Amino acid sequence: MTRALGLGYVIIIVISNMLGSGVFKKIAPMAADLHSSQWILLVWLAAGIITLFGALSNAEVAGMLAGTGGEFVYLRNIYGRFFSFLYGWSLFTVIQTAAISGVAYVFTQSLHSIIPIPDMLPSLQDFTIGGIFYPFRDFGIKLTTVLLILFLTFLNMSGLKSGAWVNKAVLLIVGAGLLAIVIAGLTSGPGSSAGAMAVSETVAGNTVTLSSFYTAMLAAFWAYQGWVSVGFIGGEVKDPHRNIPKGIIAGVGIVIIVYLVVNYTFLTLLSIPQLEQINNSGNQIAGIEAVRGIWGSGGVLFISLLILISTLGCTNASILTGARPYYAMAQQGLFFRGTGRLNSRNVPSASLLWQGIWASILVLSGTFDQLTDMLIFAVYIFYGATATGVFILRRRMPDAHRPYKTWGYPVVPALFVLFCVGLFFNTIITRPREAGIGLSLILLGIPVYYFLIGREGPPANTDSEG
Repeated sequence: MTRALGLGYVIIIVISNMLGSGVFKKIAPMAADLHSSQWILLVWLAAGIITLFGALSNAEVAGMLAGTGGEFVYLRNIYGRFFSFLYGWSLFTVIQTAAISGVAYVFTQSLHSIIPIPDMLPSLQDFTIGGIFYPFRDFGIKLTTVLLILFLTFLNMSGLKSGAWVNKAVLLIVGAGLLAIVIAGLTSGPGSSAGAMAVSETVAGNTVTLSSFYTAMLAAFWAYQGWVSVGFIGGEVKDPHRNIPKGIIAGVGIVIIVYLVVNYTFLTLLSIPQLEQINNSGNQIAGIEAVRGIWGSGGVLFISLLILISTLGCTNASILTGARPYYAMAQQGLFFRGTGRLNSRNVPSASLLWQGIWASILVLSGTFDQLTDMLIFAVYIFYGATATGVFILRRRMPDAHRPYKTWGYPVVPALFVLFCVGLFFNTIITRPREAGIGLSLILLGIPVYYFLIGREGPPANTDSEG
C-alpha cells in the first residue's frame, strides 16, 4: 500500500471517525438514565477521560506494531491468530459495520426532516424476525440509508486520497457550524449558563447509581467511538510509529473538549424534562430541538444540514478505514481470499464491497440505539484486551523500541482494563438483548475460524504489515 497520509490527515481521520451523530443525539437517552444536567456532563467528562486512557494505552501498542489492519495486527502479535481473528470477525459482523449503519441511519433521519422520504412497503411494517427485528419498518428511510452506504463504498473504492479529502472538507464545515451554535446558545439562550447549571434538576425519587452511570456511558461511548480506526490504515500512513500515536492523542483530546462545550450549550437550552420527552418520542434529535429554541424553523434547517454533513463525513471515514483489517486478515489466511486483493488504485475494493453489503443488512435489522449499544458492548472487550497487551509486551519485549510510552503506566492502562470489565458485566445486566446479540455474533466466529484454517491452510505470508 502507498504511504500517503501525514500527521494532519491522521488527526482528521481520528476526529472524523468520532464526530458524527452522538454529539447531537445521545444527550437525550443520557437524561432518561440520569435525570440531572450535572450528572450528564460528568458522564461526558468521565467517558472522555476513560476514552483518553484507552487511547494512551493503545498508542504505545500502535507505536510498536503499526501496520495495515490496526487492532487486528496488535492482537495477533500479543495473543495469536485465534483471538485476533475473533476481533476481525467481530469488527466485520458487529463493530465497524454497525457503526457505519448507525451513523448512516442518523444521516437519513436528518434528511427526512428536510425532505420527507416516502414510506415503502407499508403492508410489511409488522413483519418480524423473532419479535426483535422489523426489517420493513420505516423501509423508505432504511433503503435510503443503504444507498448512502453503497455510494460512499464505491467512492472509497476509487482511491484513498479522494476519501480523505471528503473527510477534511466535512470536518471544516461541521467545526464552523458547531462553533456558531455554541456562540448563539451561550449568548442568546432562554436562560444564562450559570442559571441553567446551578440547579440539579434531578427528578424526585430518582438517584444515580453506578449501574445507571455505566448505562449512560454506553451513549457517551458511542459518541467517542471510532478513534481506534486510524490504526486500520497504518500501512498508508507516513512514519506510522510516530504519527499514529500522536494523531490518536491529539484527535481524542480535541473531541473531548468539543463534546463538553457543545453539550453544556444544549443543557442551557433544554431542561431535563424536555430531554426525557425527546428521548421518549423516539423520532426527535436533541440537537435539533435545542437549536429550534434560538433560531426557530431556520435553525432547524441549519442544524439538520449540519447533521447531514457531519454524519456524511463520519460514515465516509468509517467506511474508508474499516475495510483495511479484513484485507490484512486475508493476507494472513484468516479471512476470505477475495478480500485480500487490491485494485488498480491500491485500494482493497473487495473488502470495501463486502463491508458495505453487511452494513446494509444491519440497517434492516435494528434500530439506531440497538445497534450502538450492541457495538459498544462488543468493542470494549477488545479495547480492554489491547490495553492489557501493554503489560504483556512490557514483560515479553522489554527492550523493544517504543516511540511512545503510555503516560501514567501502570495506573492508566490498569484503570482502563478494570473499566472495560465493569462495562461488560453491567451491559449484560442492563441491556441483555444487545449483549446477547453481540456475544452470539462474536462466538459465531469460532466455527468460521476453523473452517478457514482447514480450507486455507497455513498462511504463506505472516508479515504484520499485511
